[in-house]
Parts: sequence; structure tokens; C-alpha cells
Amino acid sequence: MSLLGGIRPPITVLSVLLLALAGFTAVTLGSVREGRLPAAVLTSQQHFAEDGAVALRASLDESVTDLDRAASLFSTGKPVPPDAVLDKIGSVYQKWRGTAVVEISSGRLLAARGENLPLTAIDRTRLTGEGGLAPRMVKLSNGETRLLTLSLLSFKDQPQQLLVASSSLRFPGISLGNFRAIAVVGSDGTVLSSDGIPEPEMVLTDLQRADVKRDTKQLRSFAKTAAKRTKANPLTTKEPGSGGFPGVSGSLTGGEWGGERAAAGYARLAGPEPGVGTSATSLELTVVAMVNVAQNPARTSDAFAGLLLAGALLLVGALVVALLVGTVQRPLITLFLEGRRLTRGDLTRPVSVPRGSEAARIGTALERLRGQLADQDQDAPRPPDPSGRRKRRTGARTLLALCGVLLLAWCVPLGLLVNRAGADVVVPQQLVNDQRERTDTLNDRIRRALNEGQADLQSVASLMGDDTTPQHMTTVLERTAREHLRYDSLYVLDAGGKVLAQAGGAPQAAGAKGPRKEPISLHEGKKPVVVATAQLPGDSGSAVVGELRIDFLNSLLKRPGLGEIRVVDSQHRVIASNNGYRAFEELGDERLDALVEGSALKVGMAPRPGSVLYRSGGDHVIAAAAPFVGGGAAKPLDWTVVSWQSAKGLAIHEYSLQNRTVLAGLLGFAVGAACLGWLQIIVIAPLRELARRAEALADGDRRTVLYPRHHDEVGAVTRSLEIIRQQLQQQRKQAGGRASAPAGRN
Repeated sequence: MSLLGGIRPPITVLSVLLLALAGFTAVTLGSVREGRLPAAVLTSQQHFAEDGAVALRASLDESVTDLDRAASLFSTGKPVPPDAVLDKIGSVYQKWRGTAVVEISSGRLLAARGENLPLTAIDRTRLTGEGGLAPRMVKLSNGETRLLTLSLLSFKDQPQQLLVASSSLRFPGISLGNFRAIAVVGSDGTVLSSDGIPEPEMVLTDLQRADVKRDTKQLRSFAKTAAKRTKANPLTTKEPGSGGFPGVSGSLTGGEWGGERAAAGYARLAGPEPGVGTSATSLELTVVAMVNVAQNPARTSDAFAGLLLAGALLLVGALVVALLVGTVQRPLITLFLEGRRLTRGDLTRPVSVPRGSEAARIGTALERLRGQLADQDQDAPRPPDPSGRRKRRTGARTLLALCGVLLLAWCVPLGLLVNRAGADVVVPQQLVNDQRERTDTLNDRIRRALNEGQADLQSVASLMGDDTTPQHMTTVLERTAREHLRYDSLYVLDAGGKVLAQAGGAPQAAGAKGPRKEPISLHEGKKPVVVATAQLPGDSGSAVVGELRIDFLNSLLKRPGLGEIRVVDSQHRVIASNNGYRAFEELGDERLDALVEGSALKVGMAPRPGSVLYRSGGDHVIAAAAPFVGGGAAKPLDWTVVSWQSAKGLAIHEYSLQNRTVLAGLLGFAVGAACLGWLQIIVIAPLRELARRAEALADGDRRTVLYPRHHDEVGAVTRSLEIIRQQLQQQRKQAGGRASAPAGRN
């Protein structure tokens, strides 16, 4: 018999798999446990920390790039006084707390702006070595940490100068809500900067001071633990909820106080792609986000229900296996033994004919063939079929279909009826709050990215004038396009709309009316084009224009754990998305439109982000909207970032139980389809063909050779029938010889 052929292997495998599935059902459906803090809440904190890590890494890398590019642009032109360098940088970028220009050879301070910089922390003798200009962290006398960014100014016939800028390790535009704290942690677990926890002197009561002290202690404990865990290799670390974050991230739980438990997410600064380092990632910083979450009563699924479902499966499985063994396996083995007995010449006993299906037809044919083998007079007329008219019997395919129906009777209710999550699903309020805060953070990131793009153009425009040649303009534009991939096209327009210099792709928004007056505007063509404009110094009316890639905006929206994300304009038309979309299409949901309109209403001095939990199509949906708020060139765009996701995909108790129940039903369907299909292909189909051939042989077809398909029980019966066919042919030849011999003697 073949290893995978025959009647026994599929039935045996079906029995084992159904037994394993029953155990899986009893264990998984009877032990779906939800802790006092749902897993979905912990995963949400992890995603929040990842957002902070992405924003901090992008901000630090952008600062390094901006300072290097500004120094490079200054170095390509005529010598500029140090004070003028710092004034121009300060007028374009407002991100640095302090800037300075130092003469490298002598160490003399040539110019300074903002706070005093700890220049003694810079070893000027090692600037030319590997990593000499890498950003570095220094601690001030007041305990605060500053990040120093360095770049070189090289003017012809002048000593080389060092451009230094300092910035704090604070998060740009992270929306914390009312009760969240976030911190930047060093590689040794030290909290370098934090936000969200007030200073003790800022609170009024002793109870509030105790809360501040407890939260500060808890945050430091989280920082120590997160620093240890983030030292792992991100390529070998996979934690639930990490999603598409390229670095190491996870979640932590802390102490309990007043019915609340501290939950935290942590994420180490990682490059835009796995394995790709940046200036910011070399600092080995970790972001920790902490929030106190109200605990829910711990819930578990009913163990008896799991045992009941497992018992039902065992009962169905036993019935299916018994039906297959009694109607297919045993009759086929009986035919195998009877056929082998006939081929050995044992014709005295009648053939034991099985009941029903194709096995009975083959058994009846064997009995007729036994009579023909025992009858030596082959010329005598054969007796008619003893069964007379053949009865219509229940076929093996019908029995196989019945087995499938029995298995479906267990699988289908599990997938459609049992443990369905209904309207009583408890969605933690913290998830709704996190959706709102994360959407607001993403909104600020997009707004800052647009402002940075316009600031880059201002920096480029400040180095041009009426006497700048088109060749020099093209050189500067090409360098900017190489350094910043956000631009699809860069060009300089004069007051009449003529393109004086151009780099990148062909302009799409260059009109004959000259440069746009708005710093950032939207050009509505076949696809959205964000146009940033910076006027050149002087009264010529010329301007540097940059067309931002819409794919650049789409890439900013790819954040795990937020679901569907759209950027819409004031008319609720889609401008950018994290998934496929049509330009300027409508949101297509009245609730989302109402949410966008509601978030645009001013609460106090400015609009506020909003979130809502509603039911749609039987599922709970968490949605949030955050309008552009804050200064900068992008504010007049009046855009809103909208996000929504179904709570069905979150690790919530009711949905986890439903998903596991559906999984058990699908596994049962897969097991039944695989094993019954295996049985149909290997046994049932060849058995039906064999029944037809056996009846034809019994009816007198001696010419058709019978070939076995497989080396199994059906193949063995086929070989026995072929031997019988050959024996009948030999008997006929012998009978013909005996009949011709007497005729010859006469």
C-alpha cells in the first residue's frame, strides 16, 4: 500500500485532526481571558510611543539636514558675516533655542543668538575625524539636556567656521490629552526630558503633590525597564502590536492606585526603514509614553461552553468516522480479501457481498465471476444476473456528502451564530481618547512638514537676488531637490510667470499670472498638487516655487493602529490617504462629515480635535478628526485629518472570543474539506470506476484490461479482477481446444 493512499490514512488523519480540534476548542473558547487592562489598551499605548519616536526622529534629522543645507548654501556664495548668517537662519527657522558661529582654529566666538551654548563640550581637534560633526547631547548646569547640531562654514580666503545650534529634546506637536506623560530616555535609562507631569510647585494640594510624586517615580521605573528592553536587536524582536514600526517597541504595566493602573508604551528611535540608521538613531534614545487607565473587572469566557462545543464536535466526529468505517472502509477491505481468495482458486464459498454503495456492486460482480470461473463449459449460455434488474443503491459520494453535512452542522453555527459580539461590546474609553490624540499628533506632523517645506524655500530664496544668474539658481535648486525628496518640482518664476530656472519634474502649477501670493496653496488638477512659494528678496516679484509630492504626504499617514486615514480640505474632499483613493472624492459617510464639521468649530480660541464611537453595519467604529491648528504657512489651507477604524480588529474581550470561535469553525471546515476531499480523490472516484468495470467484466467484456490507479485497496481489487479476466480468457481457450480435438478425430 502507498504511504498516503488507501482507505485508512484519510480516515485516521480525520480522526486525529478532529480530536485535536476538539481539544483546541475546549482550551481556547473556555479560557479567553481579559485582564484588568485590555490588550487593546496596551497596544494603543505602544502605538502612541511609536508615534512619539517617529516624530522625534523626524524632527532631529530635519534639524541636522536644515543646518547642513543652510551652511552649504552659505558656503557656495560670497562670504557672509557671522551675525548675518545667524540672523538669516533665525528668520527662516524658529526651531533652535540658541545658535553660534565659532572660529575653529582659535576657538573664538564670532556670533551668538538665543541661549548660551556649552561650547566647551565640543572638542574642536576631532571635528575632522569620523563622526566629528555628529550631533551630541550635553547636560546644562540646571540639569536640562540639550542636543548640539554642528555644521561647517567654509568661505574662500577665510578661516573655517563652525556653525552650532542647540535644541531641547522635546516632542514637536505631540498631543498628550489631559492625563498622559511622555519622556525621552537615554540608553542608560535616565529621563532626559519629560512632559505631561507638572512640577510639584505647580500644584496646590498635598494630594496632587502625592500624585505628581507617584507618577514621576512610575515614569522613571518605566524608563529603566524600557531602556533595557530596547537594547535588543529590532530584527529579532517581534512584539504584538508593533505593526509596521521598524524599531523595537512594546508596552508595560505599572502599579495600581485608586482603581487605575499605569500603562506605558515604549519605542526606540529607528530609521525610516529597518536597518537604516540616521543621525537621530545614533543617539540611542527611547520614547516612553505613560497614562493611568481605569481598570475594568477581569472577565473570562465560560469554560463549560467550550467543553460543550468540544463534546459536540467529538460526537459529530465519532459519527462521521463510524459512518466512513462501516460503509466504506470495511466493505472495501472485504472486497480486497474476497478478490484475493478468488485469484488463488478458492471458488467453493460464495462471495460475501457488502451492503450498499459501489462495494455491493463490485461484490455482486465478483460472485458472478466466481460462478463463471467454476463453470467449465464456457460455451454454455450464461445464467442471467441473479439480482435481475440492478437496484438503485446509495452511492459512496452520497455517504461522503452526508459526512460533510454533519461536519458543517458543527462548523457553520460556530462561524455565524455562537459567541457573536453584539451591541453590548465594551470599548474602553481610553481607545477613543487615543484615537483622537494620535490623529491630532499626525495632523501636527503633516502641518509641520508643509511648514518645513516652505521654510526650505525661504532659505533658498534668501540666497538669491535680482543679480543671481539662472545657472546659479539651477545649481541651488538641484542641490535642494537632492537633499529633500519631498519636492516633485522646484523652479523660479518671475513676475510674469516665466520659468527662470528649474529642477526635478516638469512644473504642473506654473501659470502665466506669476507666483502665487499664498505661501502654501493647493493646485487642483488631475491630482492634488501642494504648491509652496517663497518670494525672492527685492521688488522684482520673482519667487522660488516648490511642488510637493502627494506621495510624500501619503507616506506620512502610514501609521499602524489608526485604521483608515484621510486628509480632507474645507469641502471634505480627500487630498491624501494612507490607502488607495480617488483625488477629491467625498468621504462618503455622514457621521464622518459631521465629525469634521464639529471639530472645525472653535472651542475657546481655536478648534479642538474630536472623537466619537458609533455603530455602523453591526460593528463599533472609532473615529477622530483634527483640524489644522497652529501657526505657520500651512494653517490657511484649512485641512482636517480624519481617521477611523473598526473595533472588531482590536484586542477586545468580546471580539477576541468571537474571532477564536470563528477560527474554530474555519478549522473544522478546513479539516473536513481536506480529509473528505482526499478520500474522494484517492478512494471514492476510483471505486466508482472500478464498479463499472467489474460489472462490465461480469457481463462478458473480456477485452478491456483493468489497470489500478493507486497501490491501495482499490488497486488491489482491480488487480484481482484483472487476474480473473485473464483466467476466464485462459478457460475459454482451453474449452475451445477441447471442442476442436473431437472434431479432428472424426
